[in-house]
Amino acid sequence: MEVLKFTGTVDESGNLHLDIPTELSSGQVDVVVILNPSASVQKIAYDFSDLAGRLEWQGDAVLMQRTLRDEW
Repeated sequence: MEVLKFTGTVDESGNLHLDIPTELSSGQVDVVVILNPSASVQKIAYDFSDLAGRLEWQGDAVLMQRTLRDEW
């Protein structure tokens, strides 16, 4: 068994292409792939601003919050 570790690149369509040089003889091999995003890859947070609204509250919001909490 041989363990290889290297950094690959995922293209725009989400495909990871592997070209791995080994010293193995030709024939079938079992391949285990563990994908771990590099530290440089940042997840893009979804922008919910188009779905969010704004509440126009009439009255004392803190008083209403305390009233609702005290019902429990």
